Formats: sequence, C-alpha cells, structure tokens
Amino acid sequence: MQTKVLPYSRAASYTAYWAFLLAVSRPLIGAYAALLAFVATIVLNVVYQFLFRMLNQTRPPLYGDIFTFILLGRPTTVYLGAQGNEFILNGKLKDVNAEEVYSPLTAPVFGSDVAYDCPNSKLIKQKEFIKIGLSQAALEAHVPLIEKKVRTSLLCHPIFMEHRGQWISHQQWRRLTSLPQEALSGEKKCGFTPINSMLPWAPLPHNKKRDAAHAQMRAIYVDIINKRRNAGDNVPEKLDMIGNLMQCTNKNGEPLPDREIAHIMITLLMAGQHSSSSLSPWIMLRLVSQPAVVEELYQEQVANIERTGPNGTLAPLRLEDIDNLPLRQNVIREILRVNSLIHSLLRKVKNPLPVPGTPYVIPTSHVLLAAPGVTALTPDENKKEDIVDYGYGAMSKGTSSPYLPFGAGRHRCIGEKFAYLNLAVIVATMVRHLRFHNLDEKKGVPDTDYSSLFSGRLKPARIGWECGAVKFF
Repeated sequence: MQTKVLPYSRAASYTAYWAFLLAVSRPLIGAYAALLAFVATIVLNVVYQFLFRMLNQTRPPLYGDIFTFILLGRPTTVYLGAQGNEFILNGKLKDVNAEEVYSPLTAPVFGSDVAYDCPNSKLIKQKEFIKIGLSQAALEAHVPLIEKKVRTSLLCHPIFMEHRGQWISHQQWRRLTSLPQEALSGEKKCGFTPINSMLPWAPLPHNKKRDAAHAQMRAIYVDIINKRRNAGDNVPEKLDMIGNLMQCTNKNGEPLPDREIAHIMITLLMAGQHSSSSLSPWIMLRLVSQPAVVEELYQEQVANIERTGPNGTLAPLRLEDIDNLPLRQNVIREILRVNSLIHSLLRKVKNPLPVPGTPYVIPTSHVLLAAPGVTALTPDENKKEDIVDYGYGAMSKGTSSPYLPFGAGRHRCIGEKFAYLNLAVIVATMVRHLRFHNLDEKKGVPDTDYSSLFSGRLKPARIGWECGAVKFF
C-alpha cells in the first residue's frame, strides 16, 4: 500500500498551524500554572495554619479579639479592645519595638537620626529639646498666629472672592491650615504609602518625589542655620525652635549636627500640620451635615467673647478664650473619636510575650497590632488615666483608655495640646466668617478611606459656603 504524501504547501500549512497553536497556548499554560500555584499556596497556607493551631494551642486563633493574619508578608497578631491597647502600647522596650516597624517608612520622609530612625533614648532626648515650643507662653503666642493665618487665607484665596461658592475640601483646605510648601505636601503625600513599609528604597515615581521633596526641605533649614550662625543672630531673648535646637547638646556635650536639626524641624513641621490639614476637613464635613451645630458654635463665641474688635465685632482669640468654649472642645474631641486618623498602631515582638489570662504566647516572628480606631467606636466605661513621665514631662499614659487619637505610652504624641489648640482656633475662625451647607441635597458625610496608613475621607468631598456674620475682617 502506497503512502499518500501531502503536497508541500499543505504540509507547511499544517506545520505552521500547529506551531501557532503551540505558541499561543504556551503563555496561557504558563498563566494557568502560575494561577494554580498561587491558589494552591493559599490553600496550603490556610490548611497549615488550622492544623498548626490545633497542635499548638499557644498561638492566637484566626478570629476573636485576639487573632493573627498575614500583613505585608509578616504574621501580625491583633489584640482588640482597651486591654489590647494596654498590652501592646504599654509594653516594655525589651519586649516590643516600634522603631523596627516604622523606621523604613519614616526615615526617608523625616530624615536620619530622628523619630523612629534612632534609639528610643535618643528620641526621648529630642522630645526634651522641643518642649520649649509647647510651653504655656508658646501656646499663648500661637493663637494669634493661627488665627491670622486662617483669616489671611480666607481673604486671599480666590474661591472666597464672592459672597458664596463651592469648596473641594481635599484640594483647597490645605492652603488654609498648613504652610504653602509644595515640598511638604509632596513629601507627606508620597512618603506614607503602604508599599513603603516593605520597599522604601524602590525606585518608584512617588519615592522619587518623596526623596526630592526631603532634599529640598533639608536644604532650606540648613541654609537658615548657616545664615544665622554666620550673622550671630541667635540671642536668647528671641529664640525660636531653630535657635533653641542650635543651642542644644548631645549627652557627650557636642552641639547637634545641622543635618539633625534640619531633620527634627522637618518632623515638627509635618507632625504639626498633619492633624489640622487632615482632621479639619472632617470637622467641616461633620458641621455641614448639622448646620444647627455651626450656629451654636458661633453663638457660644458671642456669649463668651467680648465685642472689642473693629466695628463692634468679636475680639481676636486668646488662649484663655478657648477654655471658655466647651462646645467647640467637645466637637473636636468627638470628631477625633469617630474619625480617628490613626486606625492601627504596630509593634515588633522582641521576646516571646504571654498574653495575660490566655494560653497564647506571641512569638518573636510576629508583629503586634493595636486598633485604637476600633476601641474609640466601642462603648466603654471612662477610666481614670494614669500619669507617667517618660523623661520629657508628665503626661497621661492613656494605654488603657478606649480613646487614643494621639497614640499612647512612651510614643504618645507630645504635641497633643497644640493639636487641640490649633483645631480649636481654626474652627472658631471659620464659623465666625462662613456658613456651610451640603450640595445637591446630600446628607451625612463621605465614607472613610482606609487605603492609606492614615485614614481620611473619600475624595472628592464638595461643600457649599456663604459669608456669615463677619466677612473675614
């Protein structure tokens, strides 16, 4: 029997057809294999965790008030509730460590040898250096400066040239509450992204912006320091924070390096404006949803502040006036509670940690996570706060409290008083001059955006405004 031979053209066509199918299917096979491997890894990991916990009862479970999950590739144990805050945030230095968690994130933004990029003992010393800016006299001096900043912004900002208008809060609020430094806003926006917790060195576009902004800010401060030193303009009677830091010395008696002073100033500048620029829009959005409260805030000023300003207007704000405005303080505290900027706090486990009242022991391979944003929304009894001195002045330890808008323990924000004062003056000034309302008959406030390390509002957030009883001046 003679075998039939296909013509050359047909054989070539079949060969090309099968070659094409093989070429097309090979990437698909690779993609399916990769997907299958990924799913298998997840399944095996879940099975391993369940079987491991069945055999080892000292590890936290996958649910409940104490549970463990994988966050950014690391086993993370969460302990909810006020007891969890106490356990994690009041841990001893030998047992828990914040620097190892936050240094990769903050060092490229703030700079080296400050904040979390130095031993805790050095951080405590740096906090001692900056106490001069949080004294009673300093806070009294801050009030007229903050009020002037907001009023000047209201007068000069283009959107307030008319009698009424619309306001895109996330774009325009920062101009009213923070310094007009593009480097600062770029550094803040680009530096604190979740991926930088793992890859702070990655040559990503936002990291390049972060590094350029940091270099620009550092150069500004170093230039100021050099000009002051060359001019000899650093007399004690007119010391500001830079002048104060130029006179400070380390434990060995040597003056602080210019680079370190610049990094401390960057840290102060960003920390000092973060609460106001991030929380003030929440305050405005909450007040917009309840216009009656805005009027109550204004009438509180009318009842408690003298009319000694121009044309019988309310007098400029003073520090003692803030204490006479309890509704304003309560509004700020309540919004800090329901719209906390810090939803979670992390600590690296350094020694195996037994959890009191449970069989669990947290191993050194884990990171601990406290969730003050959750406890703030959980009904709880008001507890008397313990007072402790970590080396930079007596303050509330606060770790067992469900209300922790500024952290707790040795890493609690020492600028808490300034933050409250800053927000109080901003809100007081705004309600004197403006009235707010929702647009398009919207009700309530925007949802919270938890995609950032600092929770904020979903954008955009538009509100309407019109001039109030006093037009700016």
